[in-house]
Amino acid sequence: MMGRKERAKNVRGTVLRIWKYMRKQKAGLAVTSLLVIAGSGLGLLGPYLMGRAIDQDIIQGDLAGLARTAWWMLVVYAGSSLAMWLQAYVMSAVSQETVRDIRNDLFSNLQTLSLRFFDQHTHGELMSRLANDVENISTVLAESVTHLLSGALTLVGVAVMMLLINVRLGIVSLVVLPLMMLLTQYISKHTRQGFREQQESLGMLNGIIEETVTGQRVVKAYTREEQVISQFEVQNRRLQRAATRARIFAGTMGPISNFINNLSLAIVAGIGGWMAVSGAATIGTIVSFVSYARQLGRPLNEIANLYNSIQSAIAGAERVFEIIDQVPEVQDAPDALPLGEVKGDVVFEDVTFGYDKDVPVLKQVSLHAEPGQTIALVGPTGAGKTTIVNLLTRFYDIASGSIRIDGADIRRLKKDDLRRQLGIVLQDTFLFSDTVMENIRYGRLDATDEEVIAAAKLANADQFIIRLPLGYQEPLSERASNISQGQRQLLAIARAILANPSILVLDEATSSVDTRTEKHIQEAMLRLMKGRTSFVIAHRLSTIREADLILVIDHGEIIERGAHRELLAQDGFYKHLYESQFKGQQHLIPELNPA
Repeated sequence: MMGRKERAKNVRGTVLRIWKYMRKQKAGLAVTSLLVIAGSGLGLLGPYLMGRAIDQDIIQGDLAGLARTAWWMLVVYAGSSLAMWLQAYVMSAVSQETVRDIRNDLFSNLQTLSLRFFDQHTHGELMSRLANDVENISTVLAESVTHLLSGALTLVGVAVMMLLINVRLGIVSLVVLPLMMLLTQYISKHTRQGFREQQESLGMLNGIIEETVTGQRVVKAYTREEQVISQFEVQNRRLQRAATRARIFAGTMGPISNFINNLSLAIVAGIGGWMAVSGAATIGTIVSFVSYARQLGRPLNEIANLYNSIQSAIAGAERVFEIIDQVPEVQDAPDALPLGEVKGDVVFEDVTFGYDKDVPVLKQVSLHAEPGQTIALVGPTGAGKTTIVNLLTRFYDIASGSIRIDGADIRRLKKDDLRRQLGIVLQDTFLFSDTVMENIRYGRLDATDEEVIAAAKLANADQFIIRLPLGYQEPLSERASNISQGQRQLLAIARAILANPSILVLDEATSSVDTRTEKHIQEAMLRLMKGRTSFVIAHRLSTIREADLILVIDHGEIIERGAHRELLAQDGFYKHLYESQFKGQQHLIPELNPA
């Protein structure tokens, strides 16, 4: 999706959606509108007073009248400047509150989306929408809306004043406006497309940055600095080309606007001068018209100067609303049922699923876990073990078949209720940039400090935590890089223990700890799993010998099932897999030497 080039889809609809957010700030918008009207109105009085000063005061030699007019001109221009400052101040508050609501909606909807959505989008690209695109909207709302409104009022006001003062000269002065509108419309079509491509390229570049910074250890370990620099340069060049195309089109607005503005001034000066000489207009009238002609060009110049940011903001807003409009793939049914106390009876019946609908990962898988049983899932990498867990937690929905807990199809249950009953320790441990205490408490936010410490002790994590400089209040760095992988795994296990789930899912929970620590964790896990239905994914087959049922999975199918000794007696896939892990040590394993 990020790589394709497309036009802005619905400019009018995007602007209307932004307006729906803005109109919540009714008081601020009302005050801003009044200030814009006052500022624009006062600005229109200046040229009129200037012409009057020439015709009625200077030419007539009325010094007292000239002083009065000069005083009123000072008041008018000071009032106009004050109104402009106040409207910018109020509009800044309106824009920030508006963008706050947009950002909240974007982030909130991201939390509801299914994992498949995140599988299809890089983290950097999503961060670009949440940060860069939203910030573009903020900048335009704060700086451009009042200018556009003021510019529109000024254009109308100038046109009215010109026509009131002198109809013929007013018509001549306004003849350039249709030309300006046609050119603006033509350029805008190309500029919106260019800025959308620029934002998409920026999202891709952010994705590369995010992945490279996160995976810096891997980059250095494999000495791939040159490759990532080259990859960055290629994408950076794409961004440069997209941004250049967008700004070339947008950049033409300024020169065109200046040309038309100067053309208007030349026409007014030429025709006005002829009219003054022939007696058809006074000198003061011509001076007022020249001043109004400059005011006519000012809003056009402002629009031209703001054009880059306006088009960029529209493109960014479309990308933001695309995410806000995303519908979660996995949703609660309209009549979803709450999940009460769980016994832990889990049934997979003829379950078929594929991350890509055309490539099944699981093929008609059936299994039955009775309450309190420990089910071990073993098999080669990519066989589908973790996929079974992903389906049980409804991270994805199955293509066919059914998954039932205590007789209820999980698609008929509320997702939040279901997941609250599941305790999950994944192979890839993720900890937040917070204290050790709060990372464990993430399993149950209302847990007391004493309960957190008890969970840590049960997971055998307390021993290393109390040796940290600040103990349980030790802050973890980003991705918890200031503690070892094994220690991160222990914290994740403590978090699952604190959650006190009815069903446990352990995906290689001891994969990153040494043998001695593994023994302690196994003891803690046996206590934790007692009375709970548990699904254990393990490559170390020595850790699941005591499982009630072992399911051997290969190519998305359960090819063997039974207890540890039963599977060894079958002399099949499991036995060969087990023997391969103890190659050269078979004589030390009693079950491999029954004699």
